Order: sequence, then structure tokens, then C-alpha cells
Amino acid sequence: MNEDIKFIIDSTKEAMDNAITHLNKQLLGIRAGKASPAMLSSVMVDYYGSQTPLSQVANVNSTDARTITIQPWEKSMIQEIEKGIMVANLGFNPMNNGESVIINVPALTEERRRELAKQSKSEADHAKVGVRNARQDANKEIKSLDVSDDVKKNAEIDVQSLTDSYVKKIDDIYVLKEKEIMTV
Repeated sequence: MNEDIKFIIDSTKEAMDNAITHLNKQLLGIRAGKASPAMLSSVMVDYYGSQTPLSQVANVNSTDARTITIQPWEKSMIQEIEKGIMVANLGFNPMNNGESVIINVPALTEERRRELAKQSKSEADHAKVGVRNARQDANKEIKSLDVSDDVKKNAEIDVQSLTDSYVKKIDDIYVLKEKEIMTV
């Protein structure tokens, strides 16, 4: 295989891997009924004047399927952590016992499950767009190469089969997430 084509396909594969990685990260934030520390990954806390991720000022654990416990490293941070959770607008009502912040994760309603499934579908569609953009960029680079038309055609076929496999991976990830969300 031509070195230029090998490089194009490798960089396309890397871009498609990044789309999958991003999708998985986005789906972690979409809760599926079970309490998970990842639900609070977007929470920022005012830590001595600078916005800091919650995970850098406290231990975040899920003690059971319905409870998240946040143990701040400094007790003075409890109010800031509560405020950060409220500002993040995740639909949680934090409570504190003077030592830690406790969040009871409410059970999902059928309507909320459908919304979350729709949100997951949207994230999967964004990932597919990323994969297709990588394919488009690869095909442009292949067309600009100084090689025979047969070599270009074969390279485009390779890129298309790579695209198809990544789109299938995205669909599989979405189906699993949808099942997780809709399972009561």
C-alpha cells in the first residue's frame, strides 16, 4: 500500500476513534437511572475564586443505586459544592449533613426516559457526522494524490468500509445506552 494512502487511512481511523471516544464521554453524562459519579462531571465549583471541576475539590462516590455522596477535602467547600450542583441544573437537590453533600437520585419517569433516549440518539448522530466528516476529508486527500485512478478508487473503498464499521459501532453503542435508559 502506498505510504501516503496508509497515512491518510491511519489518520482517518484516529479521527473516527475520537468521535467514538467523544460519544462515550457524552453518554456517560446521560443518566440511566443508576446513581453514578459521572453524572456530576459537568459540575464546576468556585474554589477560592476560580471555577474548578467538582472532582478536584472532593471525592465523589455512589454508595448505592440511588445515592451519590460528595466528601469535600475542605469542609468550608460544602456550600460552594451545593451551589455548583444547583448552577449545573442537573435536576438534583443536594443536602448536607455538615460533613458531606448527599444527593438522592430520583427514579426516572417514562417521559424522562424517552427524553434521555432522544438525547442519546442526538449524541450518536453527532458522532456519525464526525465519522462522515473524517471520511470526506480522507476522500479529498486521496483525490489530491498523484497515483493511478485504480489506487485512488481502492483507497476510497477502504475508507468507506472503515466508515461503515464505525457507524455500526456508534449504532451498537446507542442501542446499549437506549436499553440501559429504558430498563426500569
